[in-house]
Amino acid sequence: MMNMRILLTATVLLWFSVFKLAWSTELNQDYRLGSGDVIKISVYEYPDLTTEMRVSETGNVSFPLIGEVSLGGKAVGEAERLIAQRLNDGGFINKPQVTIVVVQFLSQKINVLGLVNKPGSYSLEEASHVIDLLAQAGGVTVPAAADFATLLHSDGTKVTIDLNALLAGDKAQNHVVSNGDVIFVPRAPLFYIYGEVQRPGSYKLEKNMSVTQAISTGGGLTPKGTDGWPGPIVKRRDAEGKEQEIDVEGSTLLRVDDVLYLNESWF
Repeated sequence: MMNMRILLTATVLLWFSVFKLAWSTELNQDYRLGSGDVIKISVYEYPDLTTEMRVSETGNVSFPLIGEVSLGGKAVGEAERLIAQRLNDGGFINKPQVTIVVVQFLSQKINVLGLVNKPGSYSLEEASHVIDLLAQAGGVTVPAAADFATLLHSDGTKVTIDLNALLAGDKAQNHVVSNGDVIFVPRAPLFYIYGEVQRPGSYKLEKNMSVTQAISTGGGLTPKGTDGWPGPIVKRRDAEGKEQEIDVEGSTLLRVDDVLYLNESWF
C-alpha cells in the first residue's frame, strides 16, 4: 500500500511538471514587476549598458542615460518597450532592442494550501497559472486530496478548478493567478462502510459512486455478508443534522459522509 501511495504521488507530480513546461511559453513577458524584484536589463549591441538592479520600494529603477524609470506594476514586455522608447526619444539609441530578465522574483506571493505535498507561500515567477503553482507545491497529496481545488483571488472572487480536467490538458481550468491569490486543495469527500465487508473503514467518495461500487471498494462482502435481504442500510444526516437510516439498493448513489452498513445474512 505504501509503495503504491509513493508511486501515485510521484506520478501526479510528474504530470504537474510536464504540464508546467507545456504551458509556460513566454509567460515571463506577462510577469508584473514589483518592489524587491531583481532584474537584468540589456540593450542589443550595447553591452556597456547591461545593468542588474533591484526594483525599489516605489517601483523605480535607475538606468544609464535615462535615469529613473517607473516599472512597478508593469509587465516585463511593457517595461522593455518603455525603456526602449525613453532611449529612442532621448536621442541616445535609435530603435533599441531592450531585454529584461527577472533574476529574482520577490515582489508577488501566492499561498498554496491544503492537501498538497509542500503547502506554503510561493513567489510568483514566470509561472502565472494554477498548474505552475501546484507544481511548485509538489502536486496534490494522493489519494487524500479532492478532485477539485478552489482559487481565491485577492479581490474575493472564487473559482472552482476540476483537477482531473486540468491534468487531462483542459486549459480552461488553468486559470491565471496573481499576487495575493490563494489556491486551496481540500480533503476528498469520504464515505464509511461497516458490517460484513472485508475492509471496513473510510474511503474516498468517487463521483456518482453506487452502493455496489462502495462494497467493492471495501473489498467485497464477507462469507456471512449479504446485499440481498436484509438489505444494506445507509445512515445519513438530514438538513437539520438528525441521523436517519435509509434502506438502499445496489444502484443507490452515496452522498458525502454516508455510513453504509452491510448486514449478516439470515440464511
